[in-house]
Amino acid sequence: MLVMMTADLAKPEGLSNKDFFEIWRQESVAAIEAVKAGAIKNIWKVAGEYQIIAVLDVDSGDQIDEILHSLPIWRLGYAHIVPKLSWKPLREYENWAEQLKALAKG
Repeated sequence: MLVMMTADLAKPEGLSNKDFFEIWRQESVAAIEAVKAGAIKNIWKVAGEYQIIAVLDVDSGDQIDEILHSLPIWRLGYAHIVPKLSWKPLREYENWAEQLKALAKG
């Protein structure tokens, strides 16, 4: 199942820029390795925002939790840097178009 993960990052008050970006750098290394290994299909940083969007192929919701808690930000105790995180299951639009045929008939 493909899922889209959106993560908003925020620098906590009292954390230096140097420390904030070092934590994010460590996360980026893990993310790039996950892309190379095929665990993440693709990942982007939204230009001008501290937001990350990734598409992952997972087997279950359980795997989403496993992935989340294996991330360096979580393992290092900095989960509070990500105040907003969302996971959205994706489906092929062609499949939806087929379902629309039946729905449009009433």
